[in-house]
Amino acid sequence: MRTIRAAAAGAVVMSFALALTACGGGSSTDGGGSDDSPKELTYWASNQGASIEIDKKVLQPELDKFEKETGIKVKLEVVPWSDLLNRILTATTSGQGPDVLNIGNTWSASLQATGGLLPWDDANFAKIGGKDRFVESALGSTGARGQDPAAVPLYSMAYALYYNKQLLADAGISGPPATWDQLVADGKKIQAKGKQVLGAEGANVSENVHHVFTFAKQHGVDFFTADGKPDFTSDGAVSAVKQYVDLMAKDKAIPQGNAEYAQNQSVSDFAKGRTAFLLWQSAAANLKSQGMDEDKYGIAPVPVRSGTPGTGAQVNSMVAGINLAVFKNTDNLDGATKFVKFMTSDEEQKILNKAYSSIPPVATAQADPAFNTPANAVLKDTLAKSAAALPQVADESQFETVVGTAVKELFAEAAGGRAVTTESVKARLEKAQQQMPTK
Repeated sequence: MRTIRAAAAGAVVMSFALALTACGGGSSTDGGGSDDSPKELTYWASNQGASIEIDKKVLQPELDKFEKETGIKVKLEVVPWSDLLNRILTATTSGQGPDVLNIGNTWSASLQATGGLLPWDDANFAKIGGKDRFVESALGSTGARGQDPAAVPLYSMAYALYYNKQLLADAGISGPPATWDQLVADGKKIQAKGKQVLGAEGANVSENVHHVFTFAKQHGVDFFTADGKPDFTSDGAVSAVKQYVDLMAKDKAIPQGNAEYAQNQSVSDFAKGRTAFLLWQSAAANLKSQGMDEDKYGIAPVPVRSGTPGTGAQVNSMVAGINLAVFKNTDNLDGATKFVKFMTSDEEQKILNKAYSSIPPVATAQADPAFNTPANAVLKDTLAKSAAALPQVADESQFETVVGTAVKELFAEAAGGRAVTTESVKARLEKAQQQMPTK
């Protein structure tokens, strides 16, 4: 969903079923949007860079460019991931919010269900150049199937396995592992040289969900039934969660201290040479900002249980990324649409995705040579061949919170030296499922 994200535990305590009132300036009350404030926009951007200040340095020149072209001033606020979903939900109920905002693409269906976002039907897509400009994998995480998208893709990302070349060489390892068993075996060699193996954000509920979702796909299951009902306690789901937590509890590949990580400390550990491997979304810009040169690390596909990455049981990433949404009752509907067109133009897609080391979801921008580096080739190949969208169901954000919290609690148990068994994993997932909304 993003390059930098802190834990969002408790973010969905509010019900998505709450009725929406006026947003995006608060003067429109019919929910249909207006152009009452044609010369200004408020934009909530997500924290994509290593800090909010870095995001402002990236975005403000582009917003100034938009103002020069259109005469519309954009008031920017970069919102931390730990606050973003709560801020959006508060805006939908208070009537005070932005005109345009970034959302994690995994939230698309949940926020769509509130009715508060502008639907991107064919007519609205035509205003920004057409739906066919966007790659299929990115459009797959813009809302529920059979409905007009609730948002437009802005940045595309995928998970990859980042590895420290020198630490692998010091341990006598010739290249990155292709399977989880190989990673665990390599880890023992790395630990023998006094280094940590694999970084994780054990207290970050969204990171937890991203990884256990991928493990679940590798076990041939989803966390929801075909008709969208929670199914957290199937044998495959339980095995998937246990396999991920066992990387700390049994295999000792993830350091116990990482059970408390939720603010991207695993990225810092990797950048500082403490850890040999890192699972992350489009980490290059983040690592560079922390002083790690690109020639010090390599990028490989996330391991699978067996074989090579692909579809089905070889899925090795969720479809990560950021979408751009418009509140349906904005005071500047025309300006908001122009802003989305600007941000998804080929020129801006190249500028912004280069800055965040992400992949443009606009096909023509993605073809730019700047995105054909070896590192980007892994990410693009993953998005095209072996990534799956998280369930596009109305309760997806609640799923992130309750299952992500269950995994957080299991990591805490592992860090405390308590046994993580199939029974204890199933009990946590049963509790999580009971916390989901009932229809």
